[in-house]
Amino acid sequence: MALVRTIATMLVIGVLTVVFAAILILAALIGVPNRSGSIYDVLPRVWARCALWAGGVTVRLHGLDALPPDGTFIFVCNHVSLFDILALAGWLPRNNFVAKAELFKIPVFGTGLRILGTVPMERTNQKAAFGAYDVAADRIKSGSSVVVFPEGTRGTDYSIRRFKKGPFVLAIKAGVPIVPVVIYGTIGILPKGKLVMHPGPIDVYLLEQVPTAGLTYDDRDTLAHDVSDRMQTVMDNLYLNRK
Repeated sequence: MALVRTIATMLVIGVLTVVFAAILILAALIGVPNRSGSIYDVLPRVWARCALWAGGVTVRLHGLDALPPDGTFIFVCNHVSLFDILALAGWLPRNNFVAKAELFKIPVFGTGLRILGTVPMERTNQKAAFGAYDVAADRIKSGSSVVVFPEGTRGTDYSIRRFKKGPFVLAIKAGVPIVPVVIYGTIGILPKGKLVMHPGPIDVYLLEQVPTAGLTYDDRDTLAHDVSDRMQTVMDNLYLNRK
């Protein structure tokens, strides 16, 4: 049953990716503006929600009501599964992801990512990585929040791992609040290194905003530690210390 559901989910993702990417390419060619509520917002959300529905996955989003509806943020998220991305894409407010550059080499899918404004990240090149955050800062100035995974790669458990500095340099440069995001449940659905998925719930917690106004480059480490500590505390209190 799990294998059948996995195959069905991959088929849904594959078909919708081709269809939706083609629609986005056409929209870009005819000059449809990329703004809040446009096709560039709606299609990725529908794509993610359809994939989750096919996989028997439900998402419970906590804390969205505390965010100003017209605010711009940097969402800093823990990362343990590919399903983290689907959960965030399906439910977070208007945003652009910072994603590994390898994804942009996939035919059709990569073109769709570029049209959506996804920012490519060269993980093995520090100079290029910081250049990507400059691009992300431009996205923020245009009114779109940015989603980052400061741990870099997917982990194998829910402990918050060491953060890279780039996202916090971006936050300070952009001067917008950080919203720490704690994701739980995706390891049970599809852990790193596995191919067969299982249905289940995902909980996404949007924590209290962390302001960055007035901070300088020298504050990046303190800011990263603060955000990491907040996320680990929530993870411990909700899940890890209950076992």
